[in-house]
Amino acid sequence: MAEARWKQRHQQFLQQLRQNQLLESPQLDRAFSAVLRHWFLPAAPLDQVYQDCAIPLKTSAAGETLSSSSQPTMMAIMLQQLQLQAGLNVLEIGTASGYNAALIKQIVGAQGYVTSLEIDRELAQAAQHSLKKAGFADVLVAHRDAVSGYEPRAAYDRIIATAGIWDVPPLWLQQLRRGGRLVAPVWLDGLQLSAAFVPQDDGTYLSRDNRPCAFVFLRGMAAGPRIRKRVGSTSLNILADDVERIDTAALHLLLSDDFEMQNLGRAMRPHDFWHGFQLYLMLHAPPETVFAAYSIPPGQQAYGMTGSGILLFSAGSAAFAAYDGGGLAHSFGAADAFLEMQAGFERWLTLEPALMKRLRLRLIPTALGAPAPQSGKLFRRKDHCLHLWLA
Repeated sequence: MAEARWKQRHQQFLQQLRQNQLLESPQLDRAFSAVLRHWFLPAAPLDQVYQDCAIPLKTSAAGETLSSSSQPTMMAIMLQQLQLQAGLNVLEIGTASGYNAALIKQIVGAQGYVTSLEIDRELAQAAQHSLKKAGFADVLVAHRDAVSGYEPRAAYDRIIATAGIWDVPPLWLQQLRRGGRLVAPVWLDGLQLSAAFVPQDDGTYLSRDNRPCAFVFLRGMAAGPRIRKRVGSTSLNILADDVERIDTAALHLLLSDDFEMQNLGRAMRPHDFWHGFQLYLMLHAPPETVFAAYSIPPGQQAYGMTGSGILLFSAGSAAFAAYDGGGLAHSFGAADAFLEMQAGFERWLTLEPALMKRLRLRLIPTALGAPAPQSGKLFRRKDHCLHLWLA
């Protein structure tokens, strides 16, 4: 009976991925068909395992997720971006349960190599056990900080990170074979894009394939600075590159007053935010305003708001648009921030169908100097600059 149950759930799971056109690659379809997710999540309920959702594996004392088994849809998207083939040598950053490493090994086959790095000893040991039990004993799981990559098995044809990164550690790029590909979720002003970086002749790395995503932060020496800040003693968290320059005391006073509900002008789905509007607004917000993402934990509220979304604020005004708000925004103080958000929304509507295909992200080593781009936005990091723009 138990076998019949997981087979049914697994087939429903595959059907959902196929309906969403995520398994159009025969190699991906075979991998997701052959590698069963419940092998790597023995403690999770079967119904949860075969839902299209991330499953937390470790949390901090404060309840923050430190590691999870990624959402299968996002795993399929990133494996598409990785462009795997039989026989390739692959480095994975963030083993977690081991499920993703098994999928990669299934695709690269007996002649390929998979090395996976995990900073948490307990997770590394559990993943190695699950991989061995599932028939993937030749996947090497190394318990170590990922900042230095894994030189003994370099050079790599492909490198994939399954945790959000603030900057790309230089040793990852040094261990990437010429003509290789690096896929990683990159933090940009509180948002994340899964970028597929390819080395260019000028020494930079260009990604023409950028997908919205949400991953836990990379831990260890390459974690980067803090980009999350709580407003007062409330449950409202702000996420932005320049979060330290945000005066949360002044913001608290502004948000403590009454708000107005304003309409952006069209019914909005979470998909509309994730796959376009928030990225456009982040790129084109006026310099006198601050763009950020925000989140309020499930079951809690702050200043009359719940959930998560994006915000724009300036001196004396703030506008919060929730992903599930249907196009409504909480407007605090003067209407300036909301009017800027609405103007950005109207401009985005003219670009909506093609925006994601036009998005480009270039990784520029600091040794090449900081560019002065004519369009888009430049993010300065420790070892690189990131230039995001619409082609």
